[in-house]
Order: sequence, then C-alpha cells, then structure tokens
Amino acid sequence: MVRRRAEHNECEIFSLEEVSLHQQDIERIEHIDRWCRDLRILYLQNNLIPRIENLGRLKKLEYLNLALNNIEVIENLEGCESLQKLDLTVNFVGCLSSVQSLQHNIHLRELFLVGNPCTEFDGYRQYVVASLPQLKWLDGTEISRSERIRACQGLQEVTRHIWEQENEYLTRRAREKEEAQRKAAGQEKGNEERKPGFDSRWYTDINNTVPGQNQEVEEDTKPKTTSPDLDKEQREREFWHTPCSFTPESRLEAHRHLQEERRAEERRTKEKEQEKRPRTLITDDGRVLNVNEPKLDFSLTEDEDSNTVVLDLAVYRHMDTSLMDVDVQPTYARVTVKGKIFQVVLPAEVKPDSSTAQRSQTTGHLVLTMPRAEGEIKVTKRVPRPPRAHEDRCSSSPQDKTRNKNAPERLEVDPSKHTAIDLTKIVPHQSAKAGPLEVSRMAPPTPAGHSGSSAGFVDDPDVPPLM
Repeated sequence: MVRRRAEHNECEIFSLEEVSLHQQDIERIEHIDRWCRDLRILYLQNNLIPRIENLGRLKKLEYLNLALNNIEVIENLEGCESLQKLDLTVNFVGCLSSVQSLQHNIHLRELFLVGNPCTEFDGYRQYVVASLPQLKWLDGTEISRSERIRACQGLQEVTRHIWEQENEYLTRRAREKEEAQRKAAGQEKGNEERKPGFDSRWYTDINNTVPGQNQEVEEDTKPKTTSPDLDKEQREREFWHTPCSFTPESRLEAHRHLQEERRAEERRTKEKEQEKRPRTLITDDGRVLNVNEPKLDFSLTEDEDSNTVVLDLAVYRHMDTSLMDVDVQPTYARVTVKGKIFQVVLPAEVKPDSSTAQRSQTTGHLVLTMPRAEGEIKVTKRVPRPPRAHEDRCSSSPQDKTRNKNAPERLEVDPSKHTAIDLTKIVPHQSAKAGPLEVSRMAPPTPAGHSGSSAGFVDDPDVPPLM
C-alpha cells in the first residue's frame, strides 16, 4: 500500500518525504518508521488507529495528521524531534494530562484537539497553553503573550480541576467499555438463536405430536407476510436510528457493519453474474453474431495481393498464450481470451485448415491469417512500356498491330517476319576479270512503302561500287 502511494516518487519508499495513507481502514501504525526514514509529511486521517506508536524514528517528520481516528492518549512522539504541527481533530482524547508528553517536541508550533472529549473540560485551553510553552497556535487560534501569562498564573488550580474531570471521564469510559462488551456478546448470542435448532426443541420424530402444540404448528405453517428484504430493511433502520454514545466501540461497530454490507453486495453481484443466461453466439436460424466480451480492439482487413483475410486482435501484451483459444470456421473466427469470447463474421469464406495464428513479440497482438476458399488471385498491375521506333516501323501491318494488342510485349527474333533492307547489296559487284557482270546475291524485295523498279538501271563501270 505504501508503494502504491509512492507513485509521485517513482515508487521508491526509502526516499519518500510525503505520503498520504488516509481512508485506508488502517487499524495499527507499523513499519512506516523503518521504511521511510526521511518522511516530512504523513497523512493518516480517517482510519481506525487506536494508538500512536512506531513513529519515534521519524526524526525529520514535521507534520503529522491523525484526525478522525480512535486515539485516546497522546504518546510516543518524543522521538519526532522536528515535529512542528500535530492534528488530532475528532478523536477520543480524554486524558488531557497526556499533552505534557509533547514538551519534548521543542519545535511544535501548532496543535489541533477540536472534537475531542478533553476540549469540554473546564480550563482546557488554559491548561494546554501553560503546559506547552513552545506552542504558537491552539485549535487554529493564535496564543497571545498575555494569555500565556494568565495561564501560567493559575496553573496549579487548573491542573487540580483538570485531574478531577479526567478521573470522572475515565470512570465513565470504563462503564461504556463494559456495556459495549455486553452488547457484543448479546449480538453474538442473538445471531446464534436465529439459526435453526436453537429454540430448545428436539425434532427427533416427526410422527409424534404433543397435545397443545397443534395450534402452534398451524401458525408456523401459515405463510408469513414479511419477506427477507423487509426484515433486512427493518434491521438496517433499527441499526442506524438507534441512539448510542459516540465512542471508539460504536465507531468500530459502524465500520464493521458497513464492511458486511459491502461484502454482501459483492456476493449478490457475483450471484447475479453467475445466474446470467447463457450467451448466444449463433441464432436459431444459423446466423452468426459478432461478440466482443473482452472489450478488445481489433482490425479486419483483406489482403488482395495474397488473397487472404487478416484479423489483428489487440490482446494484452503480457498475457500468457496458454490463456487463449482460437477457432477458425469458414464463415467466422472465434477467440477465447481468459474465458471471454471474441467472435467476428468474416467478409468471405476462408480455408480453416490453411489458416495461421501468430503472436507479435513486441505488441502482443494476435494475428490470424486466413486464405480465401474461392476467388481469383489478382496480379499486380504493370506499368506499360512505351514502344520503340524500330518496333513501330516493323509492326506497321494491320496483322502485326492486332498481334501486338493480344500478345505480350517481347522482342521478335524470326527473320521471316521482319527483314531489314541491306543497302550495301543494291549495286551488283563487278569481278576484276573481264566478263559479264556477276551478281553475287539477289537484291531483296522492294518494301511495300517504296514505288518504282530497278529494271531500267544501267551500270557505269567508271563509278566505283558502294561499300
């Protein structure tokens, strides 16, 4: 509990200088003086502490708040050498002479005793002011120099009168303690008498009847008009409306009563949760429902490249994988996380046998990859390549254009389809020997785009051939 309250100090206890432990139902002060030696401010108000103890080692403690507790005597604060402010508002301090134990706290400047029985004593303020000369403020009122002088003048008479009132109070407190013990014993006996079998009767033979008891049996068998809820409300009303003296015992009794009510309410809540109707995951007509009992974030996406459906479930990062159960069906996926069901309907039919479940090592998320059962795999679109100049020139015929549209783009290597013109063979080559002209190779056919013929060509021997 102390470590939880040390969040402002990065949960370090040994270097704490201020800690607040109020409203924690603390019934005893312990360990704080050994764990937190550097404490300067300590809040312990609104608890059930009956005694000041285990604070003597806090040499640096400057402010101690013990308001709204069950303290009856001021004690065990001599070791708090730096104590400057002490708050004992609304306690049960009736032994006023115990304030003299604060004379060793030479740095004490403020003291609050409002709401204690000792404040009703005649001469209370005069006695405290005279007993603690280092005080500057008492119950929020500054102590003047003249008031201190007057208090010291009649200290003997005031002290005698205070002792008499203190003895009367202690006698009354002894009677209150005895009455509280008798009341507690009576309540325990009453609780036992409410149980069956404590009515001083023997139920050994149900066939035998005693004369004169038929009427009582008939009255017992009649239905009662009061219900358990009404009886409980009546007991509650009696408990809170019955007048009682304000004592530590009555305060403890009220606290225990509230604790029992809180526990009973928790039991009723658990019973209601157990009595809940069974969860519906699939309706009678076969429709699958979406369920998210663990309240987890998730994302359901479709990967077009791999033709899969991906479910990313944000399970708790440090939760053990053995606490999860995965069930993939063709139309839905179900994940059980610590007994709570997460179910989601899939956008397409998947293959359960080919599905995979993986756990992220960084985030702890559960990733389900489920391939689709039907559908074509979509190929990634390619960027079209611009045609080259020689390709446009070679594929000028309508047949080639049709073929280029239907067939994939690739280089053609068949020479029968596309043949380039060899310009070096246009003019026949003449041999060095005398004789007729020799044509080494037939000229290629004239392209379709060119007109004219070489039939009227005349070779001039004086013109050298083209190389």
